[in-house]
Amino acid sequence: MELIMDKLNPLFARLNKFPRAALIVICLFVALGTFAPWLAPQDPSAQNLLEGSAGPSAAHWLGTDHLGRDTLSRLIIAANTSLVSVGSVLIIAMTIGILMGTIAGYHRGWVDDLLMRVVDVGLSVPSLIVALAVIGIVGPGYWTMVLALALAWWPMSGRISRAVAVSIMSKPHIEALRVLGASPWRIYFGHLLPGTIGAVMVYATADAGTAALAVATLSFLGLGIQPPTPEWGQMLVDALPYLESDPRQVILPGLALTAAVIGFNTLGEAIALNRIPKPLTRRMLAIRRIEVAGWGKENSDA
Repeated sequence: MELIMDKLNPLFARLNKFPRAALIVICLFVALGTFAPWLAPQDPSAQNLLEGSAGPSAAHWLGTDHLGRDTLSRLIIAANTSLVSVGSVLIIAMTIGILMGTIAGYHRGWVDDLLMRVVDVGLSVPSLIVALAVIGIVGPGYWTMVLALALAWWPMSGRISRAVAVSIMSKPHIEALRVLGASPWRIYFGHLLPGTIGAVMVYATADAGTAALAVATLSFLGLGIQPPTPEWGQMLVDALPYLESDPRQVILPGLALTAAVIGFNTLGEAIALNRIPKPLTRRMLAIRRIEVAGWGKENSDA
């Protein structure tokens, strides 16, 4: 037990640097999304018109919607829908962006210029416009929405990947590898690609909230996830006609979406700020001076 705690203590120390409320919200969101089929108390698509718009009860803890479907079950399954959608969008966008950015940063020259002009074109068009254009051409649907958002999201990942790749390629150990005769494949897959993925994942964490909001927006407009699949944006648009008579149907999915977006944004900002070197305080500076003085004295005595 002590051995396990010794290994977990560094993890707990790192987690303490991040906002606890955001961590709790994100962990709850991921847990609900992962285990939603087993956590949902009832079938989220089962209708019972006799219990339509019913308030909270022992059978339905958060009441029912206008078709008598259990609201709690639909919220839980909607978390799974959003989690899979956001994860798919970010994975596809990161894959395209990292490949484009690292290839540009590795080769430089005309390859860099060509790929970065493509990225500039992608960044010049608002992401929602790109997504709407793709959906308008292909048609609404789940995977169409995922592909459309991924195509709208990848240029920023490409720009960040290229900047990180250029920084890595200018480091002395890369030059040493080249002098020693390391193959381009080894440099790319062994050093450049792993070093770039970490930086892009920080950006993806901060962008997950925006992606979740984009998924809900497209579903709200009827261009994303289609009924009867539960999704927070779809639940909002279904409940709008009952806003005055039963505001609970609008408030609950709105609160769930708001909590997820704020949680991702807060956590992503904290992770990004944690990677920025902080200036030394006077106390830390004094400690460093004492350590350096002691090290110098030991060397002089030796």
